[in-house]
Amino acid sequence: MTGGSGATLSETAYGLAFGLLLLTPLAIAGVALMNTGLGRSRSAAQSLLGSLLIVAVAVLVFCVFGSSFAGFGSHAGASLMIAGKAWDWVGHEPILLGGAGLQDPTTLRAPLMVLLQVLSVGLAAIIPWGSGADRWRTPAACIATVATAGVLFPLVAHWVTGAGWLAQLGANFGLGVGFLDAGSGASVQVLGGLTALCVVWIAGPRRGKFPKSGVSTAIPGHHVIFVLLGCLLALAGWLAWNAASALIFLSAPLSTVAGTALNTLLSASAAVLATFFITRARFGKPDASLCANGWLAGLVVSSAAGALVSPGAAIFIGCVAGVITPVLVEVLELGLSLDDPSGGVAVHGVVGIWGLLAVGLFGRLPAGVGRAGQVLAQTIGISALIGLVFPLTYLLFWLLDKRVAFRVDRDGERLGMDLHELGGGAYPEFVVHRDEFQR
Repeated sequence: MTGGSGATLSETAYGLAFGLLLLTPLAIAGVALMNTGLGRSRSAAQSLLGSLLIVAVAVLVFCVFGSSFAGFGSHAGASLMIAGKAWDWVGHEPILLGGAGLQDPTTLRAPLMVLLQVLSVGLAAIIPWGSGADRWRTPAACIATVATAGVLFPLVAHWVTGAGWLAQLGANFGLGVGFLDAGSGASVQVLGGLTALCVVWIAGPRRGKFPKSGVSTAIPGHHVIFVLLGCLLALAGWLAWNAASALIFLSAPLSTVAGTALNTLLSASAAVLATFFITRARFGKPDASLCANGWLAGLVVSSAAGALVSPGAAIFIGCVAGVITPVLVEVLELGLSLDDPSGGVAVHGVVGIWGLLAVGLFGRLPAGVGRAGQVLAQTIGISALIGLVFPLTYLLFWLLDKRVAFRVDRDGERLGMDLHELGGGAYPEFVVHRDEFQR
């Protein structure tokens, strides 16, 4: 990112960015509603309540101590000297947002950055919640959120901001302008996808999903209307999210805000149309749930690239995301036996990585900055996420699972998460329990 916490921000830009941030929770609401619709009816209430609890835990944990490691204030972070260069790995700020400058009337950027980071960690935390649907216990998910909001998200967020070692790849090693990420594509989308993969691996598939003989059993989402409505809510939130991120993180001029929002919409539109035609060709008729995932994939890929590419590039990037999404969902399920009801691993993880790479391939760069160096900087950042963050995430979640089991017991899964954890279902007037587990 090119902005940094010390860059100036006009009062007009502050007012616009704050207004946009008030709309960004719609992205969280959209993803939460999609997660609920893609799960079973017997777990619908637990899914939405769990989203609220997870966001609440993420916000509190990040504000209490996670923000200290994110290190977006004025204090120096913890650095290592390697090859004569300072590699800033983690922030070192006072807890409870003591170093964020929230009470400084001369600093307009600091409170906006804090609010954006708080919302970002909430979105990152509910991505794996959808992947673990129908078997991930709410208490375990909340405890895992402590690790995400207190350690994982702050670490990645610090790396990709102005002081972090990834952002400094340009200054230290001449690799483009350093790792670029316009709208938290790394700390929210890719991190969310990686945590989703860890949850799916640790919790295992839902019973009956992969029988000992035969192919994978289809378990369709219970409410496609929720899923499609979630897409529209997510669009409104993402338009605001990407535009606000450009103002706050990139110090983008006000004239570029509309272009960022336009690129977001173009990317999502190209993606959903690509998925529509791919699924129609593959299955004879378009698949509504996969089309919804394609739409979300277009929004995800715009997180990193929306503020940095041309409209034509946004269409191409979104089209690629829409093509690979249904293929990835099928490969991960049939090829790797991953039971991911929301498609979080493919949509947020893999497509998020494509968005980060697309920044290097198509992003606008300052004069004199080489394209090859920028691609290498993006590749190093992606490699760090996969090679460093992913093993750390799996280790933390694996240790937590040993203390507080992620997966619900056999009877709880048979009854459904609503009855097991809440004592009542989301649809009490309908019969939502079938005996598929008796096979």
